[in-house]
Amino acid sequence: MDYAAGNMLGMPLLLFDLDNTLVPRDAAFRAWAEEFLREFGLPSAELDWLVTLDGGGYVPRGTVLGAARRRYGLDRPLDALLAHYRRGINSLIRCPRSHLQAVSSARAAGWTVGIVSNGETRPQLEKIRRTGLAPLVDAWVVSEEAGCAKPDPLIFEIAARRCGVAGSGDWAADTWMIGDHGPADIAGAELAGIRSVWLHHGRPWSEPGYRPTLSAPGLPEAVGLVLSARTPLRAGARPYRGPAGRASTAAAAAAAATATG
Repeated sequence: MDYAAGNMLGMPLLLFDLDNTLVPRDAAFRAWAEEFLREFGLPSAELDWLVTLDGGGYVPRGTVLGAARRRYGLDRPLDALLAHYRRGINSLIRCPRSHLQAVSSARAAGWTVGIVSNGETRPQLEKIRRTGLAPLVDAWVVSEEAGCAKPDPLIFEIAARRCGVAGSGDWAADTWMIGDHGPADIAGAELAGIRSVWLHHGRPWSEPGYRPTLSAPGLPEAVGLVLSARTPLRAGARPYRGPAGRASTAAAAAAAATATG
């Protein structure tokens, strides 16, 4: 990948979260869990238990599979179950055509495009490559290989540099972040000084100290909002800081954010 290409000519930068933003990770987990139950001869009624335990991917995989191993009395080692999971989940992940088209539309409109994902490097890169996203983006950064995770502003700066944007000055003024997870994606965007679109997926916003610039029900709608936003953030302007001008509590979200997705 040519990290030097991209934003050298001043094109705006659009960053995407990966899991449950570009790719429907939770749907893939549900499909994997159904196959897991069939393979081990377990009742299909256990599906809801596994989905609840998964926590949308924010519960460590060792915790999820260790609990399942004990509950079902499985005699396979935990490492074998982890390998089984990683092979299965990534084989089931697809990037919807509408999402691929939305990313392509941003590129066609002159935006530089990057992916910022929390998680382990190998499985996240496999998702990017298997789903057809790799040739559509200028760069990506995964928390494990970067040594930092959302909401740390550094990971956004790394993404900007890899996309050809200097990680200093006013690069943030023409940058947007689209993601589904408030404590990682939206808090991280605020801390980095960039605008954001939250994919609400039918959920209410629940963080009192910070909020996204915009919200949308899905990825194509979010990209449409970004492309239609005409006024760049003023140099030195700050995102929403909470009621009555209070300083944001976004930094506190760092303790709650996990290294996934």
